[in-house]
Amino acid sequence: MQFNYKKLLPHLVVFVLFIVASLAYFNPVLQGKKIFQSDIVQYTGMAKQQNDFRKNTGEETFWTDAAFGGMPTYQLGAKYPNNYIKELDLAIRFLPRPADYLFLYFIGMYILFLVLKVDYKLAFLGALAFGFSTYLIIILGVGHNAKAHAIAYMPLVLSGIFLTFQRKYFWGFLLLTVAMGLELTANHFQMTYYLMLLVVIIGIVYLIDAYKKKELSHFFKAVGLMCISVIIAIGLNATNILATKEYADTSTRGKSELTINANGTPKDNKTGLDYDYITEYSYGKLESFNLFIPRFMGGSSTEDFPEDSKTVEVLLRMGASPQEANQVLSQIPMYWGDQSFVGAPAYIGAIMIFLAVLALFLVRGRLKWWSVSAFILILLLSWGKNFSGLTEFFIDYVPLYNKFRAVSSIQVILELIIPILAVVGLHQFFNNFEREKEKKKALLYSTGIVGGLTLIFILFKSTLFDFASPYDSYFREEMGLPFLEAIREDRMSLFTSDAIRSLIFVILSAAVLWFFMKGTLKKGIAIAGLCVLVLVDLVGVDRRYVNEDDFVQARLVEEPFQKNGADIQILKDDGHFRVYDATTNAFNSARASFYHKALGGYHAAKPGRIQDLFEFYISQGNIGILNMMNVRYIIAQNKNGGPVAQRNPYANGNAWFVDNVQPAENADQEIRLLDSLDTKKTAVVNQEFLSKIPAKNVARDSTASIELVSYKPNHLVYEASTKTEQLGMFSEVYYPKGWNVYINGKPAEYFRANYVLRAMIVPEGNNKIEFKFEPKVIQTGSTISTISSIILLLILLSGLYFTFRKKEIKE
Repeated sequence: MQFNYKKLLPHLVVFVLFIVASLAYFNPVLQGKKIFQSDIVQYTGMAKQQNDFRKNTGEETFWTDAAFGGMPTYQLGAKYPNNYIKELDLAIRFLPRPADYLFLYFIGMYILFLVLKVDYKLAFLGALAFGFSTYLIIILGVGHNAKAHAIAYMPLVLSGIFLTFQRKYFWGFLLLTVAMGLELTANHFQMTYYLMLLVVIIGIVYLIDAYKKKELSHFFKAVGLMCISVIIAIGLNATNILATKEYADTSTRGKSELTINANGTPKDNKTGLDYDYITEYSYGKLESFNLFIPRFMGGSSTEDFPEDSKTVEVLLRMGASPQEANQVLSQIPMYWGDQSFVGAPAYIGAIMIFLAVLALFLVRGRLKWWSVSAFILILLLSWGKNFSGLTEFFIDYVPLYNKFRAVSSIQVILELIIPILAVVGLHQFFNNFEREKEKKKALLYSTGIVGGLTLIFILFKSTLFDFASPYDSYFREEMGLPFLEAIREDRMSLFTSDAIRSLIFVILSAAVLWFFMKGTLKKGIAIAGLCVLVLVDLVGVDRRYVNEDDFVQARLVEEPFQKNGADIQILKDDGHFRVYDATTNAFNSARASFYHKALGGYHAAKPGRIQDLFEFYISQGNIGILNMMNVRYIIAQNKNGGPVAQRNPYANGNAWFVDNVQPAENADQEIRLLDSLDTKKTAVVNQEFLSKIPAKNVARDSTASIELVSYKPNHLVYEASTKTEQLGMFSEVYYPKGWNVYINGKPAEYFRANYVLRAMIVPEGNNKIEFKFEPKVIQTGSTISTISSIILLLILLSGLYFTFRKKEIKE
């Protein structure tokens, strides 16, 4: 059996071109620079302690004291044993970040088009269009790396599904297993969930088609194989999935035991997120047109004014200097939609939208029906509160939908669907599947629909739209009506220029197809022309929002928080204690976590009980709670506005004994009793743990002592000396799913006190007390991952053996 290298050569060329395109767009990485991503800056602060621990010891801690008083590292880049699918993922992402994610966009979509039996030249075009979609680039700019990671593997998952439905059961099964394993490795379950919604729609369409064609046995065989693939893929990621689930239940994403809010009002204790929180970022119905015209609604929330700005003219006439005018402009949004913040429009490309409309006239069968059905559903869901009936239905009745916020991000599925439909339509157009008459009609109709609608927007913009922002009333009151009219004229100017831009790209791409149909252009030249137009179109918009200006020296990314006087002062104290940064929103900043063991931090799923403490007491300046959490330093502002470290002499320390126990009937009473509680003398204990406290008096032995003698994030060692049995309190976060306690090397028991802390009965005498973080979920997950990897390897080897054996027999 001979291998045909000539067939492989075009794909190798495409592979190299994808690498070149990825590095060309993010070319500063070749100079050793790194992109400054706002979310990654916060992640760097949160993960600093665990990364340092790994570097210094070669071990994994799985617990960090650097944020929220202590939390698992499961969502902070923990490295799990026997995670072989992660090793494969790292091997695929061999380019420097973020070029690696852009390359993944390209290669995954390219493989999908090949599976759909599209010519490799058109597959190359479609992959470029997908990878350079503005939303997919902007998420790399702000640091939504996990989201980009998950999106990048979506086409590969679809490839495995379609290959299986094409009766290539072994290769489809293998590809889907690996692709789904990689998809789950990305650890962004919201994106994976949205992909699942698309897959369900595809499945329904294929089921209907199989019923009509009397091929139900094939359908269910394929689905059965896919289910096995997904199960193995889940097994490959067992540690991450199990650990994430375990932590999520105790986080702000889980169900709280409280029935009241900090202000005393009843707490909505439904599982999942609050409706307003879920729909905070809802796409406007009209705003959806920026899929086709990038600055349809003014672009981003920080969009620049047009060069010939009318607003600037008015400001200068009012006597403002150019510098003063620029200061005023920085406060005025060109964006006039309803969302509180938009980093960039979700621009798919004028050419891609045009080609997708063209495809509606040429493509028939299952792909057309699932893509159109999915497009409509996803678009309506992205409107969120602006299409409340459907959104409320999904939140109330569709499993897990209420676990995710920012519903507008579901539009990533549109970024996936449109290029697929568009390129498959081009494949139909460039081949002899349709008569010339049908192609001509489709081209004229699609050009007329898309171009005509754009022309209507351009000619009647002032009649159709008011270009008014929800914040315009402020500018009218402060600066007057002429100033407000100038702002709206500038918004209209941006709208007009981009509408004309989109119209030009539609006309040019239609012209390329027309000349091909007339025989003036050969197929290869026509496709190359479309590639150039797509690149100019999308990259031109992308670089408005993500470009060389976003890159900085690597050191500034690796150490994004500059050390100040307060940090230097605190770092001189080498004890184990916590720091609270009062100069900012401590529970929405990882700055303190970068240098210290912070009580605050930055995370989308904060530890639930610590968040409760913040809302009830910490945000109100309750120093007693800070004492209880062993906050030795508070970073405040001095008279000049700079940071200063204020030492708190009243911090309780690492451990102490108490005299009294205050029982609490439930979580509400438990947290309320902390108000004005002398935590050095009294402990609040929920009734579920009272049985662990002996009935006899726990009055404190005045000669007793307990101190921390050895510290690691995952291993704390105390020495205690007491003449009688004592109730010991530890200023460490209670997290029973992993933390074990030992007295003189023997397992012991501890329980929760003061709503968030660890407590235990310390026996009389001199004792060594050790807390070790030994999460069983890691051991269980690692075992499942290993077994799943072995199963996949055996299936691969046996499948390859029988496949090649069968070919040898035929030959």
